[in-house]
Amino acid sequence: MTTPDADQIPSRDFLFEIGVEELPPKALKGLSRALEDEFRKDLEAAGLGHGAIRRYAAPRRLAILVEELAEKQPDRRSERFGPAIAAAFDNDGAPTLAALGFARSCGVSVDELGRSERQGAEKLCFRRLESGKAAMDLLPELASAALAALPIPRRMRWGASRTEFIRPVHWLVMLFGEETVPGKILGETAGNVTFGHRFHHPRPIVLGAPREYAALLENPGRVIADFARRRERVRELVNVEAARLNARVAMDEELLDETSSLVEYPVALTGEFDREFLELPDEVLALTLKSHQKCFCLEDRNNRIIPYFVTVGNLASKDPAKVIQGNERVIRPRLADARFFFENDKSRSLESRLPELDKIVFQDRLGSVGAKSRRVSRLAGLLADRLGFEAGDCQRAAQLGKCDLPSDMVGEFAELQGLMGACYARNDGETEAVATAIFEQYLPRHTSDRLPETPAGQTLALAEKLDTLAGLFAIGQPPTGSKDPFALRRAAIGVLRILIEGRLELDLPAAIDAALEGFAELEPDENCAAGLLDFILDRLRAWYSDMGIAAAVYLSVRAVQPASPLDFHRRVQAVAGFAGRPEAAALAAANKRVSNLLNKSGKEVAGGEIDDALLGEEAEKVLLARIRKARKKVQPWFAAGDYHKALTRLAGLRDDVDRFFDEVMVMVDDAPLRANRLHILRELRGLFLQAADISLL
Repeated sequence: MTTPDADQIPSRDFLFEIGVEELPPKALKGLSRALEDEFRKDLEAAGLGHGAIRRYAAPRRLAILVEELAEKQPDRRSERFGPAIAAAFDNDGAPTLAALGFARSCGVSVDELGRSERQGAEKLCFRRLESGKAAMDLLPELASAALAALPIPRRMRWGASRTEFIRPVHWLVMLFGEETVPGKILGETAGNVTFGHRFHHPRPIVLGAPREYAALLENPGRVIADFARRRERVRELVNVEAARLNARVAMDEELLDETSSLVEYPVALTGEFDREFLELPDEVLALTLKSHQKCFCLEDRNNRIIPYFVTVGNLASKDPAKVIQGNERVIRPRLADARFFFENDKSRSLESRLPELDKIVFQDRLGSVGAKSRRVSRLAGLLADRLGFEAGDCQRAAQLGKCDLPSDMVGEFAELQGLMGACYARNDGETEAVATAIFEQYLPRHTSDRLPETPAGQTLALAEKLDTLAGLFAIGQPPTGSKDPFALRRAAIGVLRILIEGRLELDLPAAIDAALEGFAELEPDENCAAGLLDFILDRLRAWYSDMGIAAAVYLSVRAVQPASPLDFHRRVQAVAGFAGRPEAAALAAANKRVSNLLNKSGKEVAGGEIDDALLGEEAEKVLLARIRKARKKVQPWFAAGDYHKALTRLAGLRDDVDRFFDEVMVMVDDAPLRANRLHILRELRGLFLQAADISLL
């Protein structure tokens, strides 16, 4: 089937907008992106050519502008083949049943069929030009499909209708060029009329062309429809307010997204709170203002919060002072609550809360948080010894690490766990190492988050994550598909980052075994430890891919199973550098050949040593001499983990290896001679295997 050149098809811009009641602010950005992705996919599946696609999203609307959308699908020429001519006609030239049946299936007579050469035989064929469908007819269905595919966890109904969407729908725009696309979606008939700001311009806005959309909504509509532009406008307004006070904004990108999803035409106002609340930790102030009022905190030059906040509204009030006063009135009791929680929590030591941890369930089969704390304390002591750290602070931090969970402050703001524990530990007179480790146990909290920096913090973070991983694997509940309720993938990446970026040498299989000992009563499957190790190391594949390192490099190192992730990382870096050398391809191929020969030989090379008396060919003598000389040179480098230097030196063996395979027959009939040559190759392969299995490159 062939498609004629689609460049001749005329095009127009297309605008699709669905007007709704206020969308969930945390979902707006994702819904907008999903709508664009679905439209793009559906247009391409329909064969409709188009230019750039722009997405728009505001609290009461989702919209897509498709530039230069083809007015119709391209025409398609199809060719269908039937029976060979020899089978299509009898000796008298009359059509056979095969020819008549083929013609009937094509809806024509035999006389209307053509003939064409195919696969060395002349056959009957039917050619047809299929006209493409008009975009005007396809767009309503494409728009409906895009909306239906949006990631909406819960849809709602409104009125007496059975229609379902994330929010009630109030208007629909489908404009193709200057024409309205006829159609009805989610109970609304398409038109060319949109609506501006709910209060500043609630009147209809008639659209003459799709590209007028954003400009007319902004003026006179008082709606900035472009989410990214509105977001930057919020940032700009908040920074201007901060500059008036010679302060800077404690910019929270998540809050910036949420605020931009709540307003159509942002207005920033600055309020003030009582200085007495500055006694609260900055994190508590910031989270209280963010969670309850969606306000931005302001900081001085020393990065300490000052008693002011910036709120972003959706209405340009005639009396801004009253709006500010209203926000201040609401914020004061929220901060007062936070101060009460804080002071009340400090009246008790963390240690006094230990019994309460036994009442908090970690996981049904894994017991309480108290039981987890005891396991982590034991594991932290073992890891500290293996890492060369002082174990006392690690174990004390593990013992108290979860004691802030029953506190009032963490009960109100779960995001403060760890941070409040560190604060309360200092209040109790615990050492700074213990307090810092209590906070650092949760690091890294996400992919780009900072890592724990103190020895006790690093140890506790490793023990905490390994205990969670070991427990869930012990009961046979690893992540499946996209479901990962205990964030095991994040925990695994955290373990690797702490060890690699923190430059900590740790035998990971031994650490996993130590973690699983805490679950001995559950009798984990005998393959549990190996499965968990594979799960953790599998995270490295994507990690290195993001760095631009080929999967083959990762696999070559994985094949030799380094015990230490830091050692694994050094090998990957060295092999990645080696793979870029001109000698790499030839040596990789030679190693592959050697590997195959050794595998086929089996027991013949299992033991025994090289017998110099059996060396006959000059090429094998030279190669063996070079191998022995290289081994003496590279052995200290391998022992020190300097794989880059060692592989660079081994790259010099290429010419001697090539000459060996060109001039020496390995698999000769003489068994002792054959075994001797295989032993030489075993020595060669053993050198490279001290870094990686480069045959996989």
